[in-house]
Amino acid sequence: MREARETFVAPAELGRFAPGSTIRVVEVCVGTGSNTAALLEACAERQLQLHWWGLELDSAPLRLALTAGAFRQQWQPRALEPLDQLASSGSWHGPLGCGRMLWGDARQQVAAALAEARGRTDLVLHDAFSPRHCPQLWSVEFLASLAELLTAQGRLITYCSAAAVRQGLQLAGLQLAAIPPSSALHQGSGSSPARRAWSGGTVASPAPLPASTWLRTLEPMEMEHLATNAAEPYRDPTGGAEAQ
Repeated sequence: MREARETFVAPAELGRFAPGSTIRVVEVCVGTGSNTAALLEACAERQLQLHWWGLELDSAPLRLALTAGAFRQQWQPRALEPLDQLASSGSWHGPLGCGRMLWGDARQQVAAALAEARGRTDLVLHDAFSPRHCPQLWSVEFLASLAELLTAQGRLITYCSAAAVRQGLQLAGLQLAAIPPSSALHQGSGSSPARRAWSGGTVASPAPLPASTWLRTLEPMEMEHLATNAAEPYRDPTGGAEAQ
């Protein structure tokens, strides 16, 4: 719950949108629906409507999560109702807006999102498995497709800070900011300095991203990392490559 709110919702800075606005969101790898639920609750608090698309290969994680009492207790009914609808029918309509799940390989399903929301998407939430385990969804080509969705002020948000991914985002024409690690946002939590992460993720946008509580400019070390072999981006020109 905390990761969903701090890594994906807070860096979206929903206060940028006037109450009553409709924001368009494409979510890559919905999984259990935690990021969706956190976004729904945050939009409800700010009187925002959602027009949402989800790209997901497997329906099992969402269905299993919704059968778990511990999962349901984390979220308000107004967030659970859309998830229940998505699990049962693949779409939802309600007081907070509407959404549709695009089941299948995200590399192919992104075309349907582009057909409806190219250049009109306010947020892309990218929560695929790590590039080491799922490089297909971190390739230059796929990231470029996600970049095409964004409005001029739109934001792609991901937990990933890998240099190869950040390089791919830059090649897609996006400007970068880092999400401060959770330890920097919760000073005095008792975590050991040696164990603290140096970054909590990445935000990318066609427009410059001003520093704030939830965003910071890349540090010199991060910029230097983008000039190393570690920044060689993943490539998948056919859109059908296997991980290997």
